[in-house]
Amino acid sequence: MSSVPPPPPPPPSSQPIREKADQQKPHPQEGVATNGSVGAKPLFSPPAGGTVGWLLSRPVSLLRRLLPLAKNTYVLVEIDGPVAEFLAPPRLWEFHDARSFSIYEFDALVTAVLGDSRIRGVVLVLKSLGDAGFATATSLRTALARLRQGGKEVVVQLPLGAGTRLFYVALAGDQVFLGPAASLEAVGFLVASRYLRGALDRVGLAAEIHAQGRYKSAGEQLSRDTMSDAEREQVGVILDALQAALVGAIRDGRKVDQDKACAFVDGGPYQGQEAVAAGLVDGVCYEDELSGRLAKDSTEPPLFLDAATYFTARRALGLRRVVARPVIGVLRVHGLIAPKTAMAFVPVAEDERIIAAIRVARRSHRVRAVVVHIDSPGGSALASDRIHHELCQLAREKPMVACFGDVAASGGYYIGMAAPCIVAQPTTLTGSIGVVAARLVLEPALKSIGVMTEVLQRGARAKLLDATLAFDDADRAALDRHLRVVYDGFLAVVAEGRAKPVSDIAPLAEGRVWTGQDALDRGLVDHLGGFAEALRLVRGKLGSGAEKLAPEMIRPPMWAHSEPLAPAPVPPAAQALLSALGVDPSLATLAFCGDRVLAWCPFPREWS
Repeated sequence: MSSVPPPPPPPPSSQPIREKADQQKPHPQEGVATNGSVGAKPLFSPPAGGTVGWLLSRPVSLLRRLLPLAKNTYVLVEIDGPVAEFLAPPRLWEFHDARSFSIYEFDALVTAVLGDSRIRGVVLVLKSLGDAGFATATSLRTALARLRQGGKEVVVQLPLGAGTRLFYVALAGDQVFLGPAASLEAVGFLVASRYLRGALDRVGLAAEIHAQGRYKSAGEQLSRDTMSDAEREQVGVILDALQAALVGAIRDGRKVDQDKACAFVDGGPYQGQEAVAAGLVDGVCYEDELSGRLAKDSTEPPLFLDAATYFTARRALGLRRVVARPVIGVLRVHGLIAPKTAMAFVPVAEDERIIAAIRVARRSHRVRAVVVHIDSPGGSALASDRIHHELCQLAREKPMVACFGDVAASGGYYIGMAAPCIVAQPTTLTGSIGVVAARLVLEPALKSIGVMTEVLQRGARAKLLDATLAFDDADRAALDRHLRVVYDGFLAVVAEGRAKPVSDIAPLAEGRVWTGQDALDRGLVDHLGGFAEALRLVRGKLGSGAEKLAPEMIRPPMWAHSEPLAPAPVPPAAQALLSALGVDPSLATLAFCGDRVLAWCPFPREWS
């Protein structure tokens, strides 16, 4: 199971306590579990002798997997890196990050554990979630809750400490243990917006922002020196919702009242024993000491079985199909939506590549239904419309459900309108129905350093061809009129997708960003949940027998930009400067795309 990474190797000899624990002998009954540290090695690795030796030992290995496990066994899972709802297995020539963690595969592991009376529970070692946002964290919490509802114990270890997201996930466990010297810093949420108008004025630059929608805040950091009232309102509502989710998780996870949960957040950060004294965690221990902490409830020490080993063993004796079976296709729209661009500072969902994958899904007889997983702040209005059109053709031929990830806003929401059914987590950021055009006027700055510009034009609006020249009032009116047409088209797409009149959609638009829960309350999405819920719904559309259909990532043909456009390397010093100035690198990427009208939401995936 590639998405459930193996435990870390034993520590160096400078740490004798952990090293001693790692060297304890395996349980004699099974040979796959240890009663040592959480970092126990999986024992089903290929034997000496390479591939030939592994093949010769295969029958013996399979027989050993049939032997019973001790009943005091925990399955060990470690998360330290990128987390996604669903991951496609890498092809032979692709690099695969061994740390990548698939919630879909973890959900399959949960199902296996729930059906295995020999397994007492799961030990989850949480170190990092990569750049996963709160919607992804909510999906992970849902899988842990399923374990607990099925009568299995969930123990969470935080060896490196935890910020808000990690602790939000950890609170889904029965017991939570913190590293003795680690910090618990679930202190809430923060938005720090920097406004560059004053700095631009000093160097003779002017930003012109044309937006349709009162809440469409993309670019306002360039044109203002303070936050607008509309932006303050919508950011405040979203922060309130995220804070409520965190406080609710503390209240339910630690069995305290609302006021006490709020006081926990406001009283942070906590170090080691402070977190225990406050009641936020059940104890402190190093990874190799966790076995002893859990043993106090049992006559014999618990055994830890690596998740990849356990999952491989469960699948080992299953029959393999020779003929390709039908599947549920998964189309992924992740990153900034854009046409092909020469330079990208962030991951890009290129329209041509996605369209090619959609056409593969339409032609394939194996693909019986489709889940479109969208995790995107939008981007190019034109690219979003082209992808939406292709998805509409697909939706007429095969059942389709859209699953919104951490962010599915603006152009990302536009694309989702092709699906008759939309699923989002309560903490998903979505909506942002609006368009914007942003430009920096360079002419005054060039003039200040002695660079003079002569303009010859034919056609009253020819200045629209040059993004660096100052506009007159008639030019601005022409651009605003153009944006209004695109915005009205956006409203019409949403009205058709949601089967509502435009008059009902307009008050919900204006560029306003909603949480998934607020979007459900207003009819902008249909169900709350993650990828598992989207699969359940699309299988329901297929009817009897669909529960056997597994999801499979749909890739474009080799000739159609077979790899997603990777971000261009940005020097660390430049990254630090962009971060300090509060400049969104997505804006730089969109500038290279050359698209004047943007359906883009600049909100970050996580505020902390």
